[in-house]
Amino acid sequence: MTIANTSNPQSSELGKKSAYDPIYNPDKLFPIARKSNRSTIGIHSDTPPFFGFDTWNHYEVSWLNENGMPLVALAEIIIDCHSAFIIESKSMKLYFNSFNNSTFKDIDTVQNIIKNDLEKQLNSTVVFVKLTPLSCVHNQILSSALDGINLDTLDIECSKYNNDPTYLITEDNETEETLCSDLLKTNCLVTNQPDWCSVQIHYKGKQINHEGLLRYIISFRNDNQFTEHCIERIFTQIMQYCHPKSLTVYGRSTRRGGLDINPIRSTEKLNVSSLANNRLCRQ
Repeated sequence: MTIANTSNPQSSELGKKSAYDPIYNPDKLFPIARKSNRSTIGIHSDTPPFFGFDTWNHYEVSWLNENGMPLVALAEIIIDCHSAFIIESKSMKLYFNSFNNSTFKDIDTVQNIIKNDLEKQLNSTVVFVKLTPLSCVHNQILSSALDGINLDTLDIECSKYNNDPTYLITEDNETEETLCSDLLKTNCLVTNQPDWCSVQIHYKGKQINHEGLLRYIISFRNDNQFTEHCIERIFTQIMQYCHPKSLTVYGRSTRRGGLDINPIRSTEKLNVSSLANNRLCRQ
């Protein structure tokens, strides 16, 4: 299997009318090098200044069993942020679509195929892949918002809708707090379609001015960025302008093509088993 030309998205099927693959096709996956976007925020090393994961949820997973009966499941995929590549979301959708009319022995076979395919394209070990039949989904938590002080209740005026980190200022007092907002919006770097995201920021250090932070979050509104890169930009700019002693930035995006992407970046090492993959009402 060859890795696509990640320097030229126009060489892929992205942004074009795509044929529905009649059989399983791993070559639908389109990897994009993380370093190409990280260099724009001053990260030039192969080892970024944070820890974290990207959690993907896919709600449109289906294949055929050996009797030709369609089966459906939910997929959860967790990728370490130190992987060399990300997978473009439309290509992930096209990849999963190629399973729809293909026959597999059992759910474990499908799960292992997905893990192996992603590892080849990401040039990294995939932390976690799990397919769950709908009959095994019990008591799924659905929250109205992320935990923390909701900044969206602030009555402020906004005038800038392209990323402006100069809004990030601190007060004199030290604190530890968790802040959240549902107003993060960007546009896809490839398709220019809107991406909506809720963001949670937990930090310890000089108190970040709440009104400035909200204006900063809103200032992403017309930017073109991948979800993973947007969360990394927020992390690096808060570190640069506010100098917290510790920082965690977590984003939960809305679905496109049955997929949502939920990145988390932190100054602290994170245990993947402790991450609660709880859906928001917009997801």
